[in-house]
Amino acid sequence: GGTAGLAFLLHYGTGIGFGKLFFAINLPFYWIAWQRMGKRFTVKTFAAVALLSLMTEWQPLALAFASLQPAYAAVMGGLLMGAGFLMLFRHKASLGGVGIVALWLQQEKGWRAGKVQMAIDCAIVLAAIAVVADWQRIAWSLVGAVALNLTLAVNHRPGRYIAM
Repeated sequence: GGTAGLAFLLHYGTGIGFGKLFFAINLPFYWIAWQRMGKRFTVKTFAAVALLSLMTEWQPLALAFASLQPAYAAVMGGLLMGAGFLMLFRHKASLGGVGIVALWLQQEKGWRAGKVQMAIDCAIVLAAIAVVADWQRIAWSLVGAVALNLTLAVNHRPGRYIAM
């Protein structure tokens, strides 16, 4: 889901590297972050997006899986990504795009960031039906998005621990 989901959809459709697309898709969201969340949040978010973009481009050179069970990967990957998002959010940063919008809506309107992100992520995963022919991939992506966003919905609440 999120800008990562959009980057994957474009990657599958165009063959352009995920990291490059992820970085480019996030560029317009920095204006919102700068205007609504501040300079510090924007700089941290830009650094997180840049690092993730580089790491995903370089990762195949260092890591390969001979076998990966999809259910385990979806659930554990979603939970680990949820924990990563939680760390970023609590330290006033995000991985761009949807995270910026979700945090801004939580701050301005009181909407829970995890629920906003889950709704958007599910819509993006469902949009994959037009690009990805394998329905099982889409289903496992949906499971991963739910695991990620349940982690946020349960743990990221206004007034809980926020790093200074």
